[in-house]
Amino acid sequence: MHLFNIIFSSLLLICTLLPLVRHDYWIFRVFDYPRIQKLVLNLIALSLWLLIDFSFSTVNLLFMLALLVNSIYLLSLILPFTPFGKKQVLAASNDLPEQSISIMISNVLEYNTNYSGCLKEISKADPDLVIMLETNKLWQQETSSLEQQYPYHVTVPLENTYGLFFYSKLKLEDTSIEYLVEDDIPSIHTKIILPCGQPVQFYAVHPTPPVPGENVRSTERDKELLLVADKAKVCNIPVIVAGDLNDVAWSHTTELFLKMSGLLDPRRGRGFFNTFNAYYPFMRFPLDHAFTSRHFKLRKIQRLNNFGSDHFPIYLSVQFEQDAEAEQKPLKPDADEVEEAEDKKAKV
Repeated sequence: MHLFNIIFSSLLLICTLLPLVRHDYWIFRVFDYPRIQKLVLNLIALSLWLLIDFSFSTVNLLFMLALLVNSIYLLSLILPFTPFGKKQVLAASNDLPEQSISIMISNVLEYNTNYSGCLKEISKADPDLVIMLETNKLWQQETSSLEQQYPYHVTVPLENTYGLFFYSKLKLEDTSIEYLVEDDIPSIHTKIILPCGQPVQFYAVHPTPPVPGENVRSTERDKELLLVADKAKVCNIPVIVAGDLNDVAWSHTTELFLKMSGLLDPRRGRGFFNTFNAYYPFMRFPLDHAFTSRHFKLRKIQRLNNFGSDHFPIYLSVQFEQDAEAEQKPLKPDADEVEEAEDKKAKV
């Protein structure tokens, strides 16, 4: 048991240390994801030392201290995304439907054939906007009925799991399909006109994840997100960025994106709202996001029902308010973070 505790604890400590290495290679970035899981396993390992293998030997004391410090560190990273954390996006206090917009983000899983389940979930949620990811020609064919409910739409069907559909009940203007970093990874950039007439700049994105079989490094993902961050930062109207970012809410890269863009995360102070992996409850992370500028307050955020995909859909409703900008403060980058962002954008 003593040897097992040493090996188990050592692996857990290594898994926490690896993401501290600011390298784009997947082995360093993939361990950004399971911080909740690492915290649970750390507490189990610490319990094993205390309850089963306790002694005052130097080795035991060092491992117990390391696991305790590690648990506190992991908890500090996760706590902002619980109800104990500070809210970045404040709750809307008034009901202003003419100034509101609701969004459903759904990575459908290209090989999933439960098209009717997807349509049923969209009908049930009845959002103003639907973003569908991993969509191909077959998904376009089987969900074409959405065009009746959503008169404004942009569809980019692809067979590489990076197809992107955008359906809107609200008027769209200045819409473009962009390939910011990779020739086969699209993003949709458009202006949405709220019922009150207020335009909102919207970016729908789905960069590649840093995992073997997809991309062995995070370079392309990080670069695309930071290029979008630059666009959001200089935009003179309200902004929303949404999609499957293939990054968790608490990662260094996501925080860097928020700092460089000036956008806010509605998850903070509310909950994890894990969207992936729908198949394995213990291995779930918040990968699908909607970030908003300071002009919005939150009406509702909710994880929706799965319909056969490996992702849960997520629903977000926000409200444009004149006083919101003064009441909500974004994260600010320091000089080192600005330099880091520039270095990431310069990589190819």
